[in-house]
Formats: sequence, C-alpha cells, structure tokens
Amino acid sequence: MAAEFLPGNRLTLLRSGVEYFPALEAAIRGARSAIFLETYIYSGDATGRRVTRALCDAASRGAAVHVLVDGFGSRDMPEAFTRELREAGARVLVFRPQIWRLRRMHRKLAVADHVAFIGGINVIDDADTPGQKPPRHDFAVKIEGPLVGPVRREAERLWNRVALARLRPRWRVRAGSDHGPEVKGGQRAALLVRDNLRHRRSIEAAYLEAMESAAGEIIIANAYFLPGRRFRRALVRAAARRVRVVLLLQGRVEYLVLHYATRALYGALLEAGVEIHEYTRSFMHAKVAVIDGRWATVGSSNIDPFSLMLAREANVVVEDRRFAGRLREQLQADIEHGARVVSRRRWSHGPLWRRVSYWIGYGIARLAIGVFGLGGRF
Repeated sequence: MAAEFLPGNRLTLLRSGVEYFPALEAAIRGARSAIFLETYIYSGDATGRRVTRALCDAASRGAAVHVLVDGFGSRDMPEAFTRELREAGARVLVFRPQIWRLRRMHRKLAVADHVAFIGGINVIDDADTPGQKPPRHDFAVKIEGPLVGPVRREAERLWNRVALARLRPRWRVRAGSDHGPEVKGGQRAALLVRDNLRHRRSIEAAYLEAMESAAGEIIIANAYFLPGRRFRRALVRAAARRVRVVLLLQGRVEYLVLHYATRALYGALLEAGVEIHEYTRSFMHAKVAVIDGRWATVGSSNIDPFSLMLAREANVVVEDRRFAGRLREQLQADIEHGARVVSRRRWSHGPLWRRVSYWIGYGIARLAIGVFGLGGRF
C-alpha cells in the first residue's frame, strides 16, 4: 500500500533523548484529553521515572492515559511503575508478554492530544550503556498537523487489538473526534507502519521506491543493517548510475553475530561503489535516511529481516527539502566527526581469518532467518 502523504504539517527533528524527552514531557503536561505511549523498552532509570511521573500527573488531572509496552523489550520495567500508573488512573497493557515469541512491538510512538512523536528512541537513558559518555545516537520527529490523525488512529487500532487479546474488552477506545486535519505548517509527510496484515512490506517498499528513483544521493543511517537481496540490489543499481550511496552503520560491537553478518556484505557493496562509514563516537541506534535532499524517513525500523518481516514498526516519511536538509546536515556531521570510513582497498586486503569469521556470522544469521521462513528473501 502506497504512503498517503498529508500536507500542512509542522515537523521538528529531535536528536537523541536530550531533545526528545523534554519535548515529550512538555506534550504530556499539556494534554487534557488522551495520551497514547508505545515503546519497546521502558526502563527503570531516571528517564523512566520522569516519563512515569508525567503520565501519572496527566491521568490524575483526567486525561485518558494508555501505555503499551512490549513483553520482551520491557520485561524489566519496574512493577512499581505499573502500579503508580494504574493507581493514578492510567491503563497499561503488555504486547505479547510471552518473551519467547518473535513477533514484537518494536515501534516508538506517542500521541498527546494534538501532538505526536515517532522515532527510534525508547524510554531509557541515553547513556545507559556502561562506559558510554556521548549519548546514544538516535532520532525522533515531533508532529503537529494533519498527520497526527493517522498516528492516533494507528495507536487506537493496536491498543484495541491488544486490549481484546489481554481480555480487557472494556479498555477498548472509540475513535477520537478531536484530531482532525488542523493545518500547522507547510510540510508533507506520511505514516508508514509494518504489521502482519495489510502492511507487511510497506516500509521496505517505500525505501525501494525512493532508492530506485534517486538521481543524486542516498544516505542511510541504520543501527542494525542486514538487508535482503532486493534492498542490496537497489543500492548497487543506484551506485551504478552514479548516485552517491552512503551507509552510516554501527561501528561498536553490540550484538556479535549481527555485527559479523553485516560485515560479510561490505565487500560486494564497496566493490559496487557504495561508501560505508562506521559510527564509533557512541552506540548508534538511528533508523533514518535522506534521498536527493528532499525525501527523508525517521522511525523505528532497522534494515534487517526481523524489523522488515517480523516486528511491528512505525516510520514517518517526509517530502520536504527543509526537513531533509536538516537531517542530512546532522548525518554529514556524524560522518565527518563521529565515524571512520571503511576503505575498499584495506577491506579487500584484510586478513583471511577475519573475513572467514564474518561469513560464519552471516551463515548463522541466515540459518536463523531460514528457520523462521525468511530465507527466500534474504
């Protein structure tokens, strides 16, 4: 299904939690009607306490507060937070509490009356990783305008589905009437979601369409990068027609098998003329892209089989040169000041044992993918 672009929005790019959480808390404090918060991780740290306090205050003053967390990602969410929220009048649901189930709710989405947020930032401190001084590198978008309507409807839809699954039919919500097409700015944007019904390939299809039409430049920053054949071919074709193709990828080791599997793809991409930069200044959690300085996306979806084929994700796609330009400036600064370039020559002359270890990692990843029925696409 093609993205439905809506004009009249005001979009604010937010970099990492230092910009995102003050904006989120301000929107929660200003809400008087309804709040929806979806997050994969809800941590028991200082950030989690601040967000919980803001949600409790909103519920206490009469706002209808709905908190949806993933059963695996938020398995360590303190019971005290849940109790505080419920005592204040908020409703809390868990998406698939069985932690062994693979289909997760990975999206990070919030709606507070007439303001919405979408991005890759969980409810967790930026610097939760031991020894990490610079904050985790990530992005979100604050949305004001007509696009808030589709974001809220999507939040209501998933909330109602989970409420039924958790035997809470009385917790279902009726479609809100106070999130119509109020014009706030001049930016065109669309909501893209990935689910297991009508939108199984929506996010991947949007990337592919934008890359196939690219004329000058593709910049993709993605934390967990293990694209399938169609995605890799689109990158190679773009480079062949002399489009500058730039990948900004995770430089620090977070998940060893994925780290090695990603690097198994470097050789073919570098040979095709794709630039690869590894972000090393801090841990990178971003899932963003800019194409031709006019098309941009920010969201929760990694470019790997689990995000593209299994998890529930949400991205915003923006057609606006000002927004895309700002994101591009941020990414270019990250490349110049926080990343190391992967040289094609040095990569091809690297030690054999290292390349073998990368392909072993790729083989393990492919085996896991095949077990879950995705091997034909990856």
